[in-house]
This record gives sequence, C-alpha cells and structure tokens, in this order.
Amino acid sequence: MKLLMTGAFNCTAEQKMNIEKLGCEVMFQKMENEPLSAEMFEAEAIICNGLFLYNDLDKFPNLKFIQLTSAGLDRVPVDKMKEKSITLCNARGVYSTPMSEWALTGVLALYKHANNFYDNQKNHKWVKDRNIKELSGSTICIVGCGSVGTECAKMFKPFATEIIAVDIVKPTSVLFDSYYTINNVAKAVKNADVVILTLPLTNETQNMFNKEMLSQFKNDAILVNIARGAIVNEDDLIDVLKNGKLGGAVLDVFNTEPLYENSELWSLPNVIITPHNSFVSQKNNERLFNLVYKNLNTYMKEVTK
Repeated sequence: MKLLMTGAFNCTAEQKMNIEKLGCEVMFQKMENEPLSAEMFEAEAIICNGLFLYNDLDKFPNLKFIQLTSAGLDRVPVDKMKEKSITLCNARGVYSTPMSEWALTGVLALYKHANNFYDNQKNHKWVKDRNIKELSGSTICIVGCGSVGTECAKMFKPFATEIIAVDIVKPTSVLFDSYYTINNVAKAVKNADVVILTLPLTNETQNMFNKEMLSQFKNDAILVNIARGAIVNEDDLIDVLKNGKLGGAVLDVFNTEPLYENSELWSLPNVIITPHNSFVSQKNNERLFNLVYKNLNTYMKEVTK
C-alpha cells in the first residue's frame, strides 16, 4: 500500500521501519504547502495535518485512509471524505495531558500573579502581594468534554473544585459534578470562576463566545481557550477585558496565527498569551506513533479480509 507521510508526523527511522513492516510503501513530503509529486497523488493512505488546505481531495483517486496528527477536524473536508467512504482518524488523546497541564498552569499563574513576581525578581525587588487568590473551592466550567476536556477535569479536580460539563451529550466521567447541554452554555458559565474551551470549531461554535456570551461571565472569571481561536470573538473579548467585565484570559489559540503584532491582547493586563504551544510535550511522539500504528494496522486488516 502506498502511504504518503508529511512532516507533520516526525517519526523516527525505527518507527518508519515498523510502519513499512505493515506492508506500506512510504513516501515522504516534508512541507505540506509545497507541491506534491505525481506519485504522491496515487497514495491509498496519508498521514498529515493541513495537507488538504493546499491540495484538492479529488486529486487522490486511490485514497481510502487518512490519519491526522491533530485532534481537530477543521482542516479537512470531512463531508467529502464521508461521501468517498474514506476512513478518517484524528489524534484523539495524544495531546490531552500537556494541554490540560497548560490550562491549569495558566489559571494558577493568573491567580498567583506570577508575572508580577517574575518582574520583581528580574528587577531585584522584594514586594509582597496581598491580593493573590487560591483555586481551591472554585467552580470550573469545561465547554467540550471529550478527551482534552476530561483531562482538564482530572487536572482541576484535586483542588476541591466543582466541575461543570457542557457538551452535546452528557459525559460519563464521574469527574463532572453537573451537566448542561451546549444550547444552555450561557447558564453554565454564569456560575463559573474559570471557563475552559476545548470544543471543536464548527459552523455552530464559530464566534460562540461573543460579547453577548461573555457578558454572562462573572466579572472576575478567567477564560481559557485551548480549542480554536475562531470560537471566541477577539474584538468582543478585548472590549470586556478592557472594561473590567472579565478577570482575565489564558489564550493559546487565535483567529489569525501568528497573532497580529498590533493586537491589543499583547498588552492587556491579566492576559496570558502563548503561540499555539499548549499541546507540546516530549511524550507526544510515542503516543502519536502508537495511535498511528494501531489505526493503520486495523485498516489494513480490514481491507485484506
């Protein structure tokens, strides 16, 4: 089977060899935005991330299996893949632990005024801060309770927090103390000290967190976005932050990436900005390979029945 692998999957030589042992003839394309060779369009299977942002699915007549290196599906033509009966696998669970750790780190950094202490250390200033908060006993609202959302619940639960779940279906995990449907998200966020976004970007969720929705938050609440930037209306977020209608924001994703140099978000107090970095971990490669290998093996067993 011809398998096209892009640089989005940074596998080792040993991992590549193990994939080849499954019966795969591996072709490699480092940059997904660069032209493919004619042979690559003959691939039956592809491991990629954003390859279909630059290539028309119809140009791959033999394609039957796609493994994404990302958890999100917003970079691929999902409906067309269903029409063509192409097996689509995402990287569910691979990045959940580092993303949930990042969310917790960001919230604690705001609660504990970490930036102030860091600045004082650089300037050799001994200044006590009498206004820091504790997370213990807070209410955490997690919007999107899949793998990442559930892992966030696991990270925040030991702080004696109450965890509110918001999703299209009720999660089964005992980590969640209460549940709201996605249609009732405005009611859920009213009671939250921290709102964590881990839901997918769809037509329904785009700009879901606009001025109207953000106005439902407590004035001292923290918004954490580790999902997709377009779920939050950035102009509206800037307005509520500037007007003191939100306690702060922890942002790893943005409408346009890199974030514009002149964006007001850079200089707003109580905002933590990172460059779509929350998923990074030294353990990702092993988790991703194990998932890719398992899915490829399952697919190849099915087609050879």
